[in-house]
Amino acid sequence: MDTILVMGGAGYIGSHTVKHLLDSGFGVVVADNLVYGHSESVDKRAKFVSADLADINSLNNVFDNHKIDAVIHFAAYAYVGESVSNPQKYYYNNVVGTLNLLQSMLAHGVKKIVFSSSCATYGAPQYVPIDEKHPQNPISPYGRTKLMVEQIFDDYEKAYGLQHIALRYFNAAGCSADGSLGESHSPETHLIPLVLKAIKGERADIKVFGTDYDTPDGTCIRDYIHVEDLAAAHRLAVEKLGTYNGCINLGTGLGTSVKEIISAAEEVSGHPCPVEYTSRRDGDPAKLFADNTKAKEVLGWKPQYTDIKDIIRTAWDWEQNKKY
Repeated sequence: MDTILVMGGAGYIGSHTVKHLLDSGFGVVVADNLVYGHSESVDKRAKFVSADLADINSLNNVFDNHKIDAVIHFAAYAYVGESVSNPQKYYYNNVVGTLNLLQSMLAHGVKKIVFSSSCATYGAPQYVPIDEKHPQNPISPYGRTKLMVEQIFDDYEKAYGLQHIALRYFNAAGCSADGSLGESHSPETHLIPLVLKAIKGERADIKVFGTDYDTPDGTCIRDYIHVEDLAAAHRLAVEKLGTYNGCINLGTGLGTSVKEIISAAEEVSGHPCPVEYTSRRDGDPAKLFADNTKAKEVLGWKPQYTDIKDIIRTAWDWEQNKKY
């Protein structure tokens, strides 16, 4: 079975993907600088190496010392607000770092990569559900870095024969069903863990930004996709490299509002959530959810978690029994 290098494999989605790959019979090398990742989340069946996108020598060492068949690239900074206040950090790591990775890959004859992209490349939606033909007009440096990397891949395909799939996913959520892996960010910005922390009393409340959107209950609607479904899609994408190049949306195709998330979390936990309703934030669209037809057709992928309460239940189990 092939050996996959997972860049950023100690992070939230990366660690779940590593576990899924190993369970599916792949060999896995995890490379991470542990700036945001957690060493405790790296599956002991994988080989771990310390590497940084900014240090091409560390990347070359990975390829020198391991026979790599394909790369899954998660190693990016991903805080949208921070990308606005400090774009240099994002362009340097997410774009220049990816160029370093590609340079090292090509020097070692590795021409297969699956990339962790984002629905942030679309910007404000012109229609929903969003399909892959939707115009790409990102509104943050973070989104622009993801789009730039996608464009780089297209050029590298033409020039060097790079085989690539960029997975544009929507709102990653949930934790592993067996409780071994979870979501642990600092700072935490994702809605579901913030709601659960408010329920646990670790936060004073959850702030709801805007109740006057053009949605059934007035709050924003998003597409929440379980992290294990994302992991499965990355494995399927690796298996499709060479037969398809390009971008694929990953989402459930279902929209859930902020109020619905809070209500579901209260039902799952059995506890009330303290809420503060406040004004809208700039740039928040009313509705944002995926058309996942291409993922089903190209990858043969189908999300297993389609009930938001099932997704939240895995997150609630993790919040009560955190391992890192």
